[in-house]
Amino acid sequence: MKNAPLSLIALVNSSPRETRSLDRYDSIIVGAGHNGLACASLLARAGQKVLVVEAADEPGGLAATREFHPGYKASVAHSIGRFSEALLEALDLSAHGYQPAVRELPLVGLDESGSHVTIRSDSVTGVDNVDAKAYRDYSRQMARYADALKPFWSKTMPRIAPGGLRDMLTFAHMGWAIRRLGKADMEEFMRVASLPARDLMEEHFSSEILKATLSWDGLLGSRMAPRSPNSSVLLMLYRMAEASRGAHGIPSGGANGLIAALVRSAEASGVEIRCGTPVSGIRIDADEQGLNAVGVTTAEGEQIAAARVVSAADPQRTFVELVGVEYLDIGFTNRIRRLRCDGLVGKLHLALDGLPEFTGLKAPEGRLLIAPDVDAIEFAYDDSKYGRCSEKPVMEIVLPSLADASLAPAGHHVLSAHVMYVPRRLKDGWSETAKQAFAERCIDRIARYAPAIRDLIVHQEFLTPADLDDEYRVTGGHWHHTEFAMDQMLMMRPTYEAAQYSTPIPNLFLCGAGCHPGGDLTGLTGHNAARAILR
Repeated sequence: MKNAPLSLIALVNSSPRETRSLDRYDSIIVGAGHNGLACASLLARAGQKVLVVEAADEPGGLAATREFHPGYKASVAHSIGRFSEALLEALDLSAHGYQPAVRELPLVGLDESGSHVTIRSDSVTGVDNVDAKAYRDYSRQMARYADALKPFWSKTMPRIAPGGLRDMLTFAHMGWAIRRLGKADMEEFMRVASLPARDLMEEHFSSEILKATLSWDGLLGSRMAPRSPNSSVLLMLYRMAEASRGAHGIPSGGANGLIAALVRSAEASGVEIRCGTPVSGIRIDADEQGLNAVGVTTAEGEQIAAARVVSAADPQRTFVELVGVEYLDIGFTNRIRRLRCDGLVGKLHLALDGLPEFTGLKAPEGRLLIAPDVDAIEFAYDDSKYGRCSEKPVMEIVLPSLADASLAPAGHHVLSAHVMYVPRRLKDGWSETAKQAFAERCIDRIARYAPAIRDLIVHQEFLTPADLDDEYRVTGGHWHHTEFAMDQMLMMRPTYEAAQYSTPIPNLFLCGAGCHPGGDLTGLTGHNAARAILR
């Protein structure tokens, strides 16, 4: 841990070593996703006896690699954009085998004629000189705004109610960081941060493909569209916060390479990990002094005691299913039940017996986006509002086997696509026939850009948000556990009384994507929760 940031080292070294009995744990983490593993490691390094219980047979959650056809593997998270640099050092992940991607995955806006737009962190090609210059100016401006916000994604947000010195200092830090932009930029930041993505793109660019492609990272995984007057620009800035500026890559071993390193780091820190152990409930002790979380009960009836329980599960599953509303105030329960948790991303996996050729591309490298203009994204979103799937689906395609050959047999490949605006609740219900029909529609769409794709398909799989709910135990199949929106972010995430990783029940904490700052493979919610617990 010698290379960890000083703030993390100081916090771990100054944390009290608890006196504990041998028959219970200091902390039980529910869920072995990347946030749960990061939180567990930091608590263990502070001297706690930590147990992680995971329902699935393998750790990783949505980042876990699974075999969808003999010899072919994929994960829901098919690339990594910005895992926390602080955590990489604090958990010494490189020593545990993690090798970050060595090459950036460009974001490629596909054009049927082959006139594609390719965006890298510092340049764009496939557009005229006016748009190319506008992109350089836009990129510098957005990078400044992302830098101003960066410190707050790794902090506990202050409570809405009057708080202590720590809260006052955080508010002051926030105000100072934004004020340092200068008056003109500060005013522009406040305006831009609240804009719909479409308006921001219209102000800067003329290329329709460029506008759609740049909008994508503010929308992916959310329930927003380019015209949504919400927080898509803030989500875009969140994804630009690390030094990679939001650039994606595929590390050695794929997304599972990160999970494997997190597991090894946790075990080296003394964390006990038990997979294949579903939790049926969080045990709450009620006495004359009030409520207290005292452990968990597994699906097999085993009761495991702990001084505290930390849930990496989504807020609705944590409070409604695992705790039980009988232990919660009715107002708090109502707010949790009203969280917007229905996901809108489907996953298409294709097992291919060769490398597909896309018109106009030397090789299908990068994140390949099928969204010819902003309206195509908006219309697909409109269909989803009424429980329909778009006739012209929009999607992001990656061939992760180009970077990680272990995902497919020699000479073969895996195509992984994030298909946006797939409703959790299809109007007529999701049946195998409905899933197959929409998967065929998606393949037809891909074939407009890669005409011979069907000749290569060995097997196909389509996962709806309902499938993600069932298989990964994520309510609604939402990537972020609950929507990234103005009323469900910062000091309101997931809702007040549970927005600082603690909850209304003493010794029950949250560390999943439903907390600040949100989802994606960053590890920040696990990091922030551990800091809050250790304080």
